[in-house]
Amino acid sequence: MSIHSGVNEEGGAEISVPEARPAASFPLRMTPTALFGTRRARRIVERNIVVYKRGWIYLVSGFFEPFFYLLSIGVGLNHLVGGIPVDGQIVAYTAFVAPGLLASSAMNGAIFDSTFNIFFKLKIAKTYDAVLSTPLGVGDIALGELSWALIRGALYSGAFLVVMAALGYVQSPWAILCYPGAMLITFAFSCAGMAGTTFMRSWQDFDMVSLAIIPLFLFSATFYPLSVYPGWLQVVVQCTPLYQGVSLLRGFDLGAFNWAMVGHVAYLALMGIFGLSITARRLAKLLLP
Repeated sequence: MSIHSGVNEEGGAEISVPEARPAASFPLRMTPTALFGTRRARRIVERNIVVYKRGWIYLVSGFFEPFFYLLSIGVGLNHLVGGIPVDGQIVAYTAFVAPGLLASSAMNGAIFDSTFNIFFKLKIAKTYDAVLSTPLGVGDIALGELSWALIRGALYSGAFLVVMAALGYVQSPWAILCYPGAMLITFAFSCAGMAGTTFMRSWQDFDMVSLAIIPLFLFSATFYPLSVYPGWLQVVVQCTPLYQGVSLLRGFDLGAFNWAMVGHVAYLALMGIFGLSITARRLAKLLLP
């Protein structure tokens, strides 16, 4: 709002009249800052990079997980399980499971990075209280932590795809789309994990995280076709977020595109946006007086 004042033609004082703000600013004021972010959010990413310079072994260790997963399936289970019918074609069990494991790996990395680490900084180390004493705001914290989770997800997903290609588990050139697909999964579960963490009060609450992650890992058509489940369980599985990611990446790897993949993308994108919005509001409530 600005004030105009001055002297009129007769020499008298001119009445000050406030100017209204443009109506276009209304949506910006009603939308959480975290959905837009500021350039200062990169400072959170820089801080995490500095921290991991001393603990780089914990970051690098994540690259070994996909190798052990895929190698164990190729050496052992692939010789015990025959071909799996998928979208009218028969594929080897390794080719069936590999995209599902990529989706599960993206989920696990996103969830554990956005829950344990965020909770420690929020409740134990009080890192965000110190951050808010700088020009950074709550939106910068939410967007910065999300950006760091996406960076780690990009590293691990890229390593997983390299291992898949090296072991011969990639089925078509369209498998390159598994990379952005895995990033979308990381985005969705990172935002959901951060939102859930803001409601946690103690370390015991992390039992609920394991209670949610393990069934998703085992019952999202990662290791078995959806058709082997009972009818009622098929409906439940199709509503879970990890199934959306598994089905999406499997379709990319096989080059089997259908309209259901649009629904998978929309599901994961809305899940991430909704989680990020909750995170911004909850952090503001917890950290700001």
